[in-house]
Amino acid sequence: MNYLEVLKKGLYKFEDLGVQKSENGAILIGKAPHIAQLAWLNKIYPILGDKDIVLLGKELKREIPKDYKLFLTNFSNGLNIFVSTFSLHGLRKELGRSVEASRQPFSIFTPNLQERPKNAKDNYFFIGGYNWDGSKLYLDSVTNKVHYCAEWDATSLYEWNSFEEMIISEIKRITSLFDEKGVVLDKNKHTTPIEIL
Repeated sequence: MNYLEVLKKGLYKFEDLGVQKSENGAILIGKAPHIAQLAWLNKIYPILGDKDIVLLGKELKREIPKDYKLFLTNFSNGLNIFVSTFSLHGLRKELGRSVEASRQPFSIFTPNLQERPKNAKDNYFFIGGYNWDGSKLYLDSVTNKVHYCAEWDATSLYEWNSFEEMIISEIKRITSLFDEKGVVLDKNKHTTPIEIL
């Protein structure tokens, strides 16, 4: 089983709570009424095509790292896990505050262009983060390792050997923090890979 199949299995663990396909093609998994009436635990977005990848590269003025490009074009245009506890960024195709507009990934342009942390090298490609404290994840395009850092400082605090290793281990770790209904087990326990003091 490849890592994308393992990932899909982990996300669909909550399908008994409901699955819905939104108008824009996003797959919503696990209704979360304990959060809000229209909240869903996990969101998988429609994959990107070649034109979208070209657009991303042009806007970012760089090539998308191979491992992340594979994810965006073969699995999902970003990801949202446990109501944004953990998110991977992608291409937002619609602006606005409607329900449909909210069912898109967080913009990959924001951490790479507008809110790039200090100490970020040119080879750091920011791919996601955590809502606990705004901390970020980036893929080092030279080593292909994924790093975890604080919101405003790209100094590595934790690393994984690959995107595949990071996504599988994080889905397993984060899932263990919630019960079978998607309710967090301990509201005071940090949901990040390590606690930043």
